[in-house]
Amino acid sequence: MTVETTLTDYPMKLFHILAATLAATAITGCGGSATNNSAGGADSVATPAKGLLQRLQKVQDSGLTIYGHDDDPVYGVEWFGDEGRSDVLETVGDYPGMMHWDLGLIEVSSPLNLDSVSFDRMAREMVLQDKRGGINAISWHPLNPHTGKDAWQPVDTDVVALAVTPGTAENDTLNVWLGRAADYLASIKDEEGNPVPLIFRPWHEMSGGWFWWGGPNTTVESYRKLWEITREAFDAKGLDNILYAYSPDVVGSREEYMTWYPGDGYVDIMGADVYHRDGADGTARWFDAIDSTYGAAVAVAAEKGKIAALTETGCEGMPVEDWYTSCLLPVIRKYHPAYVTVWRNGNAVLHRPGHFYAPYPGHPGVESFKEFHADSLTVFAKDMAAIR
Repeated sequence: MTVETTLTDYPMKLFHILAATLAATAITGCGGSATNNSAGGADSVATPAKGLLQRLQKVQDSGLTIYGHDDDPVYGVEWFGDEGRSDVLETVGDYPGMMHWDLGLIEVSSPLNLDSVSFDRMAREMVLQDKRGGINAISWHPLNPHTGKDAWQPVDTDVVALAVTPGTAENDTLNVWLGRAADYLASIKDEEGNPVPLIFRPWHEMSGGWFWWGGPNTTVESYRKLWEITREAFDAKGLDNILYAYSPDVVGSREEYMTWYPGDGYVDIMGADVYHRDGADGTARWFDAIDSTYGAAVAVAAEKGKIAALTETGCEGMPVEDWYTSCLLPVIRKYHPAYVTVWRNGNAVLHRPGHFYAPYPGHPGVESFKEFHADSLTVFAKDMAAIR
């Protein structure tokens, strides 16, 4: 921004950012997480991860919320694989401030991830998102190292305990898989060869039993060891561009939320995955689940000096057509998450018609989404360039 630039050159929502201090509030931690250092000062931009942490802290301190969407530029409700497209872009004229991706099948060196997205295309899109000022977040649904089946195949065996025990076949497999995932994330670099900062959200929704790493399928000790092994593998590769997010699914209390927490030294972002189910009939339950689960994340983040984010949410198929203004916006106004991520816009190519979480051109929820986009608290890609 040059000295000639005036506040009137920026959208109203950026007044929050420009009024905030240039150095974000100092946050504390221990061990190896990026929050071990202050989010402000010269050291805060010494690594890509710390630079990203500083940006998120500025957003959080300013009471803004970055809007995120899974697989946004690679397919939409009525298209797949086109270049330069996005249902969000074609609806509100702007890309999401965050794009979310998944590493599923990187562990077996597949050229495509579990949603048929090319890893090469994914890397290219992450660089483009970074260039336009946006940020990227990544989850991972790895295969079951015991059975070789998909992540949603828990078995009557404590797979996590086997995977974290040296000398087992599952541990050997996990170590290879972690190395491949780390190598891929290390390869995401901008045009100048600098690592692109990323948010990595491993072993998510552990409070449920649908994944082989889910809490009901293992012990707290083994689950926490899984995080420890993951961080060791990534740190051994010298990755300094990664922030780490912890994200249980719906829980009933703060105590339950913290059950699987691996420790302050492993986590930068306190997240929560809370989906709105059953349409209008489920609205009250969703708000209650937000309060019990994301409310716990916010409280813990404030105490520990971490970032708080609504890491996965949405209303599949959007039966509540004004969901963005009647449901999500009130949550943003109440809790001010640093970012909120809705899931993907699936289609017939992916054998998931009706599986979408953002409006697309012609959908009845477009006007609600435009109002959401224009709100002073929501941040999309064009706004992100000012948050440095």
